[in-house]
Amino acid sequence: MRFDAGMPGNSNSPRNWVRISSGLISAEIDPHGAQLSSLKYRDELDLLWDGDPAVWSGRAPLLFPIVGSLAGGRYRLGHESFALSRHGFARGKDFSVESSAADTAVFKLVADPSTLAAYPFHFELEAKFEVAARTLSVNTTVRNVGVADMPASFGYHPAFRWPLPFGAPRAAHFVEFDADEPAPVRRLDGAGLLSPTPHATPIKDRRLLLTDALFQDDVIILDQVASRGVCYGTGHGPQLRIEFPDSPYLGLWTKPGAPFICIEPWHGMSDPEGFGDDFTRKPGVFVLAPGAQLTASMRITLSDSRDTQGS
Repeated sequence: MRFDAGMPGNSNSPRNWVRISSGLISAEIDPHGAQLSSLKYRDELDLLWDGDPAVWSGRAPLLFPIVGSLAGGRYRLGHESFALSRHGFARGKDFSVESSAADTAVFKLVADPSTLAAYPFHFELEAKFEVAARTLSVNTTVRNVGVADMPASFGYHPAFRWPLPFGAPRAAHFVEFDADEPAPVRRLDGAGLLSPTPHATPIKDRRLLLTDALFQDDVIILDQVASRGVCYGTGHGPQLRIEFPDSPYLGLWTKPGAPFICIEPWHGMSDPEGFGDDFTRKPGVFVLAPGAQLTASMRITLSDSRDTQGS
């Protein structure tokens, strides 16, 4: 495994997680990484992967200040070079709980000596989780609170159960896109870097039929994604709708045979093969001026006709 091999250890126990609920949907967020760690329908049916460390310990990590891997594990800023591990450090840091209510919770990470050694910028990373009816909304804001321009990437990495807990077999599941997706997809090389070779899209008539064979070569990357949302599930029964109104890239990933599928809206990607330019010119990196911010949004909605009756 290259792109998503394990995660930093999590010392927090579930009793430290912050719970929010709409009555229909409940979510629990671990302050370690501000990671969505449980998503349930009526507090009974688990929609999110449980992070079994024997398979993959992630559940829905936040990726910052990079998405994916760096060539040689390092990036260059001017004449200086810095090391960062895959997906950055945010998923391994404790966030402060800025506020929490029955249906809303806000978490924040700020620069500290350990982050400044690897990423010499003063930032704030604030993640707001909110539930209403059958929807979980996540809005994550990256702020530059320093005095220099700040390059960064950000990504979501939620892992949903495959199969979903509604009785349909695993083989019946698919991802359906809002729009046609004719553009080629991208793959990673053996070092986890973006291969220059485009691949024919496996999406046919807006639908990607999920099979383990799709992921033998790791993640599927849509770097020209036309859709702003997808539906995941089967043709019968409830589905999950995942919306990403402002993300320019989308990744789809699982470990072949694992009972989860990751649907990942990104503002960034791995380094292209052979990339050695300044970090500010890396594909997918955005640059924030002092005082500026970028907000990335994701909405997860459970489609279930039973809820429309108020039952």
